[in-house]
Amino acid sequence: MEKIFSHPKSLRNISTHYCPGCGHGIAHRMVAEVVDELSIRERVIAVAPVGCAVIAYDYWDFDCSEAAHGRAPAVATAIKRVRPQNIVFTYQGDGDLASIGTNEIIHAANRGENLTVIFINNAIYGMTGGQMAPTTLLGQKTATTPRGRDPGQEGYPLKISEMLALLSGVKYVERVSLHSPQEIIKAKRAVKQAFQNQIDNLGFSLVEILSSCPTYWGLSPQGSLEWIRDVMVKEYPLGRIK
Repeated sequence: MEKIFSHPKSLRNISTHYCPGCGHGIAHRMVAEVVDELSIRERVIAVAPVGCAVIAYDYWDFDCSEAAHGRAPAVATAIKRVRPQNIVFTYQGDGDLASIGTNEIIHAANRGENLTVIFINNAIYGMTGGQMAPTTLLGQKTATTPRGRDPGQEGYPLKISEMLALLSGVKYVERVSLHSPQEIIKAKRAVKQAFQNQIDNLGFSLVEILSSCPTYWGLSPQGSLEWIRDVMVKEYPLGRIK
């Protein structure tokens, strides 16, 4: 029988530390598959900052670097400018990229740095206890918004993809989701495009991935996928933005 499904060479065969139903594991595999398919494993360098994915280097079997909270785009810029032959990408959560790292991502994008950014949006701070993130939805309950996010108190959800798409230095922005097999296929296609853009020296690319956090959403793994489908995508519509 022909083998059509196998373990990616770029993904280490170890147990995960992520909570049941977390989307990071799916995203890690998706990136690993794309790296293998594009034959860039010996050229790729990942930059992961603080957050749930801070130990992504334990799972990916290629070169990785850490960065201070929010500073991954700056570190990635330095690596890419010193080693332009390498394929450099950041892997950041919303509490990182859309909060403490907002300044870094805006200016890297505005400069048109030839980088790939994988932006995991689960609308909450997952590593530090489930606090409100800039991407938290209106009415969503978190550790710091126990009655739900109130626009009069905490403002509105920050739409990073739409903001960055306005910048001239940005080549490609797409928002995808991991809430179903069909959407995962689309998400992988977008991630592959973002890496291909860098290979072709086209400039800055970002893929925003809507991902689940059952633990701090207070939902089951299945319920969290349904919440993305029924609630989250209304605030963050899927599709190519630029």
